[in-house]
Amino acid sequence: MLKEQDKIFTNLYGFQLPNLEAAKKRGDWQETKKFLDQGSEWLIQQVKDSGLRGRGGAGFPTGTKWSFVPKKSDPKEGKPHYLVINADESEPGTCKDRDILRNDPHKLIEGCLIAARAINANTCYIYIRGEYYNEAVAMQRAIDEAYDAKLIGKNACNSGWDLDIYVHRGAGAYICGEETALLESLEGNKGQPRLKPPFPALVGLYGCPTVINNVESIAVVPEILRRGASWFAGLGRERNTGTKVFCISGHVNKPCNVEEEMGIPLRELIEKHAGGVRGGWDNLLAVIPGGSSVPMIKKDVCDTVLMDFDSLKAVGTGLGTAGVIVMDKSTDVIAAIARLSHFYKHESCGQCTPCREGTGWLMRIMDRMVAGKAEVKEIDQLYNLTKQIEGHTICALGDAAAWPVQGLIKNFRGEMEKRIVENSAK
Repeated sequence: MLKEQDKIFTNLYGFQLPNLEAAKKRGDWQETKKFLDQGSEWLIQQVKDSGLRGRGGAGFPTGTKWSFVPKKSDPKEGKPHYLVINADESEPGTCKDRDILRNDPHKLIEGCLIAARAINANTCYIYIRGEYYNEAVAMQRAIDEAYDAKLIGKNACNSGWDLDIYVHRGAGAYICGEETALLESLEGNKGQPRLKPPFPALVGLYGCPTVINNVESIAVVPEILRRGASWFAGLGRERNTGTKVFCISGHVNKPCNVEEEMGIPLRELIEKHAGGVRGGWDNLLAVIPGGSSVPMIKKDVCDTVLMDFDSLKAVGTGLGTAGVIVMDKSTDVIAAIARLSHFYKHESCGQCTPCREGTGWLMRIMDRMVAGKAEVKEIDQLYNLTKQIEGHTICALGDAAAWPVQGLIKNFRGEMEKRIVENSAK
């Protein structure tokens, strides 16, 4: 369990003010100039040494991503470099970035300045989900404070480095959470993913080198530098270091967001912070551990599994955004996954045929599975359909649509067969 002194987001719940004065009292904007003066290579190495992996879902090493940006091109002479913050938090079950934007915005702004210096960028865009109106207002207010205090802008923190930060509000499209679709949207185009390669680190926003990172990934960087990379690396497990904000929802007594150590047992996370499963742990049916796009796991796995990238991958699911959706035995698990199939069908951008057509097929077959108006052999057909979608699209939305259905078939095939047989006997 994470010690109080090791928490990074000390105002996650908004008990204190989010303004600059309060943020400084919490330790933000301390020694920032000293870190900037160390230069790009040092900053990147510190983040690499910390073991920080992206907190937006994919878990790619943050320092490694920064190191892909070309080193020799001077932004003032060649192509400019851009930093883009992905705050398009649209994954069902996930609401961690919202609290950071509202209650601890200066952690993100300071992180933007440090990350921009690391990749030699003078411009940063924060792409906020369209529905996050209050968060966009809070973010802009904090940015204005930072400009007034000369913490960003020309000669930020008296470091000699310039940084301008702009808030860009999306229009509510889930697909724009995919980094290249986000770039298309920023450029004023329809939010559709780009083919990769080339990757954004070389050809990103306006064809220039660009790094796209999640809110939480960037917001933790200043504290890593203040306390040292070895401190962060000492939390959690090897390759799964540091702290993580978990979003616990569903059939628990106290749904919450909580910052905890990576690798905490799922059962401990739910029982200590969310008041336990409604009706007790034995009433647990299944958990979706990383937001709606990862396969669910049954209770017997939940008993012992650790909440980190590698442990969850080993049991056939993923940490994703750490949106923990708890389902007790009252849940119609087939209907729950059918609801997700509706979501992914609605949010598909339609660019790739397997996703455009396949998500509709998934939705319609799942609706019949909910009603029991299917045949048992269709369960295998449904699984084969997910395999035709998975891995055959430009971005991971096709995978996200397929995996919940695969998790349902793997764990609750008997329930699906029972419903079909019972309905046919009527």
